[in-house]
Amino acid sequence: MKTASVNELKKELQDVPHAQLVELCVRLSKYKKENKELLTYLLFEAHDPEQYIASVKALMDEEFANLSTAGLYFVKKNLRKILRITNKHVRYAGSKPAEIELLLYFCRKVKTSGIRMRDSVAIMSMYAQQLKKIGKLIDAQHEDLQYDYRRELEKLS
Repeated sequence: MKTASVNELKKELQDVPHAQLVELCVRLSKYKKENKELLTYLLFEAHDPEQYIASVKALMDEEFANLSTAGLYFVKKNLRKILRITNKHVRYAGSKPAEIELLLYFCRKVKTSGIRMRDSVAIMSMYAQQLKKIGKLIDAQHEDLQYDYRRELEKLS
């Protein structure tokens, strides 16, 4: 079976009656947790991006509180998990300022967590990649926002 493109799906969905569209959305949300999470974001949380960012930060705080510092291997795995969750929520928000804010928060938490980053090349590399990604995102922002974000980024470098 050939999967239809997004454009083809969009055209077809415009012709579908409202009741059937609701049915399709509910059916789609049954199969993947990520689909259900995205639908939840779009229906209940998209209207207030600041509150959504705050809730994602609270989720990150919980994950950092449960961070196992027994060995650098487990720290690295947990950091990757937190970053994966963060990136998933960034995709849901679909906003560059939200992405910058959440990645800055991630880097700030890593830096203040007391992790011995210097002892692990993988953790240092992950941290450096995030700083580089944030720098590229900041370059695409408005001049006023760039200044504020640059100051935050310099504190983390």
